[in-house]
Amino acid sequence: MTATTPALTTIWYGKNTRSKQLTGLSAAEAARGLREASNFSEGDEEPMDPVRKDEFDSEACGSLAPKVKPCPRPKPGEAAGGCSFDGAQITLLPIMDAAHLVHGPIACAGNSWESRGTLSSGPSLSQYGFATDLTDSDIIFGGEKKLKDSIDYIAERFAPPAIFVYSTCVTALIGEDMDAVCKAAADRLGIPVIPVNSPGFVGSKNLGNRLAGDALLQYVIGTGEPSPDMSMGINLIGEYNIAGEMWDIEKLMNSAGIPVTSRITGDARYKEITWAHRAKVNMVVCSRALLGLAREMESRYGIPYFEGSFYGAKETTYSLRQMAYLMNDRDMERRVDRLTEREEVRLSQDLRPYRKILKGKKAVLYTGGVKSWSVISALKELGVQVVGVGTNKSTEDDVRRIADRVGDDTEYIPEGGASRILKTVRERKADMMIAGGRNMYVAMKEQIPFIDINQERHKAYAGYEGLLRLAKELTYSLANPIWKLAASPAPWDKEAPPYDR
Repeated sequence: MTATTPALTTIWYGKNTRSKQLTGLSAAEAARGLREASNFSEGDEEPMDPVRKDEFDSEACGSLAPKVKPCPRPKPGEAAGGCSFDGAQITLLPIMDAAHLVHGPIACAGNSWESRGTLSSGPSLSQYGFATDLTDSDIIFGGEKKLKDSIDYIAERFAPPAIFVYSTCVTALIGEDMDAVCKAAADRLGIPVIPVNSPGFVGSKNLGNRLAGDALLQYVIGTGEPSPDMSMGINLIGEYNIAGEMWDIEKLMNSAGIPVTSRITGDARYKEITWAHRAKVNMVVCSRALLGLAREMESRYGIPYFEGSFYGAKETTYSLRQMAYLMNDRDMERRVDRLTEREEVRLSQDLRPYRKILKGKKAVLYTGGVKSWSVISALKELGVQVVGVGTNKSTEDDVRRIADRVGDDTEYIPEGGASRILKTVRERKADMMIAGGRNMYVAMKEQIPFIDINQERHKAYAGYEGLLRLAKELTYSLANPIWKLAASPAPWDKEAPPYDR
């Protein structure tokens, strides 16, 4: 459904919504404390090493001054799995009550329409796709008046708490002064109008994530204050509530009495991000590109941070224990210990029938960033061996963590393409492919069981319940009778029985 004004094109994103102090310690003391808090039994593999502050000087995609190239740079003529504009929208669109306006041709908004699995428990304004819909005439004579009229229309028609305005390749190339237009509009309308300068040609999707984090830090975080009776706790940075994963995580945190201060940005509200500077701990969940945001918040506001994951039972337990430890609350640590012990026992019983089927199965995992190593941990807990893993969107630290979790004979896939993935599946005799939705039809054509793991999916795999869902989906995919049927000869190829007169 579309509604058009002379200055604005609006596309409805028709998705369903659902109701719903480490700073003073030395590195050695921090590492020792985290190991004690984790309380792993002897012989268990720790999901990740304690995060040390000095490690980030050369590894983070979000580092302010990285010593090495942290993110893969796109080659001319290719999008490298998504452009910078797309990455910025991935980070900011989950702010559900804000308006998101794309300043550029309609295709920039239309091509990303309804392509993400992030869900909302309330507002749905961010599921509208607003665009200035620049034409050839606007590109020649300038589109700043059209941008001004579009902002005014959104403010009057929808009264959002804030408007995010995204630059595109076209508006960046013709030199639109978007910052000035947004500042004038904010002064005129009395609401924040935030420019997000991430045109697609500047880099990859990871860089877009980082630029979106810079916009939040510059224009949003620190501009509001929470109510005096609100308990301050954890900022979850880089969790986008794909398929409702944030809700599973919040349920666990609530059970342990760990308060969530701000969600950056899954199922978030604009106002809660304005007081993110009052949190006690930052957890970077699933985007190394936002480590720069966590580092700068530590520098400005003294908030300690760590990087964690909720994929797999061990990773989930470890992350919850790090939260409690950094909150410096012994009662909270005891609650977390009781909760994680109870959940792991329950999960172990629920997984028994699925582990019998999955044990010894081989999989090729082709995803990017943090998921390239965190999902490996979840698969290992299910007995699945990863024989091939994609690294084209992974940082050097991601690759190091992959190496810690897989065998020496695991094949790394540095560049994409269906033929390269299929070659690995055949050579390694893999039983299944775990990748993004764009590879689904390749797997179906080649009769390979497939699981979608990227942001387009509709299943939540985070936390203890998420691991159980993953086990079920893997089992259902492997045991689906369609594979046996597809491998059988066609009826007309079967030898006909002799005709008995």
